[in-house]
Amino acid sequence: ISPVPPYSREQPIFTTRAHVFQIDPSTKKNWVPASKQAVTVSYFYDSTRNSYRIISVDGAKVIINSTITPNMTFTKTSQKFGQWADSRANTVFGLGFPSEQQLTKFAEKFQEVKEAAKLARDRSQEKIETSSNHSQESGRETPSSTRASSVNGTDDEKASHGGPAEAHLKSENDKLKIALAQSSSNVKKWETELQTLRESNARLTTALQESAASIEHWKKQFSACKEENEQLRSKIEELEEQCNEINKEKERNAQLSRRLQELETELQDKELELEELRKQGEIIPQLMSECESVSQQLQAAEKKNKDLEEKVRTLRTEVEESKHRQTNLKTELKNFLEVLDGKIDELHDFRQGLSKLGVDN
Repeated sequence: ISPVPPYSREQPIFTTRAHVFQIDPSTKKNWVPASKQAVTVSYFYDSTRNSYRIISVDGAKVIINSTITPNMTFTKTSQKFGQWADSRANTVFGLGFPSEQQLTKFAEKFQEVKEAAKLARDRSQEKIETSSNHSQESGRETPSSTRASSVNGTDDEKASHGGPAEAHLKSENDKLKIALAQSSSNVKKWETELQTLRESNARLTTALQESAASIEHWKKQFSACKEENEQLRSKIEELEEQCNEINKEKERNAQLSRRLQELETELQDKELELEELRKQGEIIPQLMSECESVSQQLQAAEKKNKDLEEKVRTLRTEVEESKHRQTNLKTELKNFLEVLDGKIDELHDFRQGLSKLGVDN
């Protein structure tokens, strides 16, 4: 059921979008979401009743239908959230806005509409008091006029000295005058009522035309809201895809940051190694000079080694030759000893022969 009657003069005067909440009726502390997503929230003004309402519709469901009274107060509870209590609906409504600026605009409009509702209430009370005063004054004036006419009639009757027939005619004439005055006043009243009915009929015709235009306007606005809803759904899907891509990019960035930290650690290690190499590079000239001296010493040692090897070869040759000589000498010595033994034996035999000769002699 639409919260706006088809033949009403209510027109939207301010529209925004927000997430709608209602206070939990059991706990009176927790907020219960009345809409799954941000919906349109509008201020409406009824020119016939001179009243203001806050209306919000989620699809075919009316989630806010709150008539604003001068006693209501809109309270900002955070930078993007505000609330107000509706005693007629026996609940507390809460609105969550995308930004603080939208919340401020809604609160300013609430205060403005509240002041307008208060002014309208004061004016209606003044009209009621004025109409009651006029009715009381008219009720008081009518008997006084009749009393005045009756008093005047009695005075005329007292002043006239005619017969009873003339007095009767005069009284009848006065009655006819009174009836004529009443009929003329009734005619004026009927003319006023007829004019009022004509004006009311014109107002009703205008209201009917305005309501028809309002229906067309709401049809257009509904189609526009439907298209906007479709666009927002597609936009939400695109944003969800973008969020997924952003999450993937975040994971990639986290991996890259970890890899960057590892590379920075490796770079620090390499810098330390490079510093050590630089320190060692400063020692390289000394090492080069030492290496040259060592290489010279090595060449000299190699030369000495070669000379020693030649000497060793020579000595080995000499040793071989000496061994060969020793072998020859041993052989010659053996032969010499054998010859010497033979000579010794011959000398011994010769001595024995001499000794025998001496004995014989």
